[in-house]
Amino acid sequence: MDAEKDTGCREAVRRLLTDFDLYLFGEGTHLRIYEKLGSHITEIEGRKGVHFALWAPNAEEVSVIGSFNNWDPSAHRMSSLGPSGVWTVFIPEIGEGELYKYRIKSRVNGMVRIKSDPYGFFFEERPKTATIVYDIDRYEWNDREWLDARAKTDYLQKPVNVYEVHLGSWMRRPEGGFLTYQELAERLIPYVKEMGYTHIELLPVTEHPLDASWGYQSTGYFAPTSRFGRPEEFMNFVDRCHQSGIGVILDWVPGHFPKDDHALRLFDGTCLYEHEDPRKGEHMDWGTLIFNYGRNEVRNFLISSAFFWLDRYHIDGLRVDAVASMLYLDYSRKDGEWVPNIYGGNENLEAIDFLKRFNEVTHLFFPGVMTIAEESTAWPGVSRPTYLGGLGFTMKWNMGWMHDTLEYFTKDPVFRKYHHNNLTFSLLYAFTENFILSLSHDEVVHGKRSLLEKMPGDEWRKFANLRALYGFMFGHPGKKLLFMGGEFGQRWEWDCNSSLQWELLEEGFHAGMKKYVRDLNFFYRTEPALYEVDYHHSGFEWIDFSDAEQSIVSFIRRAKKRENFLVFVCNFTPVPRQRYRIGVPEPGFYREVLNSDSEIYGGSNMGNLGGVEAVPNPIHGRPFSLELTLPPLSVLIFKRE
Repeated sequence: MDAEKDTGCREAVRRLLTDFDLYLFGEGTHLRIYEKLGSHITEIEGRKGVHFALWAPNAEEVSVIGSFNNWDPSAHRMSSLGPSGVWTVFIPEIGEGELYKYRIKSRVNGMVRIKSDPYGFFFEERPKTATIVYDIDRYEWNDREWLDARAKTDYLQKPVNVYEVHLGSWMRRPEGGFLTYQELAERLIPYVKEMGYTHIELLPVTEHPLDASWGYQSTGYFAPTSRFGRPEEFMNFVDRCHQSGIGVILDWVPGHFPKDDHALRLFDGTCLYEHEDPRKGEHMDWGTLIFNYGRNEVRNFLISSAFFWLDRYHIDGLRVDAVASMLYLDYSRKDGEWVPNIYGGNENLEAIDFLKRFNEVTHLFFPGVMTIAEESTAWPGVSRPTYLGGLGFTMKWNMGWMHDTLEYFTKDPVFRKYHHNNLTFSLLYAFTENFILSLSHDEVVHGKRSLLEKMPGDEWRKFANLRALYGFMFGHPGKKLLFMGGEFGQRWEWDCNSSLQWELLEEGFHAGMKKYVRDLNFFYRTEPALYEVDYHHSGFEWIDFSDAEQSIVSFIRRAKKRENFLVFVCNFTPVPRQRYRIGVPEPGFYREVLNSDSEIYGGSNMGNLGGVEAVPNPIHGRPFSLELTLPPLSVLIFKRE
């Protein structure tokens, strides 16, 4: 009778993980494989328990060890499902909250590995590494209205203004401890809404063992980190963002993984997820390993991870880290340290195919979701559809604009006339990709100084320069991203181990900076000229880019309706300019709608008394002109009434 029960149990287990599931997994196309592999609370033959499934094709034997069997490898051995490489077992009378790992003995070399679950939904808080049996299906979402609207939205023609956040250091408790997901929902979401951002972008929340990696060395590709709470609490955070009209973008890291012994490295005693050859399988600079994108099951692991966050956590976008390191086989390698592809080139063909597939799946099943590439080279077509030969991303960070613009602004204004092309060069390629202008976390660490402290001059000039930088950024074509702290002039470099310097808001310049960024954010969202035509040359016109001697540029941004336009005039020296004339296309009164030098922002309050009437005096190839007063280190924005 017991043998019959055991046979029935095995047959029931096979119904949980069918031959078709195994076929799709082996093919690399099972988008919801996280519903089959890993640990799942279920009922078989009237008995409640947990079903475990693991991919370990080079294992001789696999056991589930955990809190329920005193970590005894002989207590619950798993059964092999043949050539698929998948092992399974159903353990009755256990449930949520149990701690477990897998003990894997390799048939290749006899090596014994103790591993966390690659498909685990929840983990012990670091430095512990066991996986926790967890039910992630019980949360009741309240964001259907948001999801329905998102599916109909083309964000290329909408305002996208991103606040980049590291949850562990945005704000901390007085004693230095982390805020929970719940506390972050109560404090961060109202702040982001008050400041006028459209999206939050979170540095990776996938589980990771080392705080100092900022989440970029992930070990749990299907689990929000337990540092801040439980999975349903992170779901609630996302849900409340959506109910507040805020999208959530996650940094996602399919480019590499850490060498921590409890995770993917040498998973079944062999290089299962990584390449065996270090010339293909290791990032020497970062001390991490590279996924084997040519292996179907590895591709399935990664693509289903992306699918998981969009499906189960309702995430609105995935920003893929370090795409350049995936595209090039010789990335950060010297001659002899890399292996060419089958055609002798340096392109990683398997990674390229993987990225295309990732983007195709995302856009097919989750319309309105953005995929964003951090790609630092001139690889063509990163944000172009795969059917046109592109990689298929929605958008790409504009690293060139960021480097050129920051280099310009760090110069003393007396020398800026020699670097004028740093301001103008980006417009030569601004419409070749769907760019996001990013001033990210990478620019305020490792000795680079905070954005404020990069600026030259005394206290007043530092703040004036930073306001001018932001004004120029919002006028330049492309969506926007600013790392936390930049909005109020954080002084210290970002430190992941401490809170932002919120006490600075008690000082006038910092409070003025915050108000300026807030006003700039809301102005951006209400002016179609600033976002409707970001990715076509018809949305931007130079008025004058040639006044290098005085470090002044002027330009027009247009909406789809060309009569809806804004005029930007930027003076990047501390010298006020009187009776400065620029050409404009139409007659009428041009109201000064934003002035970075306003006293409410900490400026000198120089300006044009609310606006200027255009006169029929041609200049810059335009039939009318404005005679302006340009404040020092300022950006002025005019709108024709």
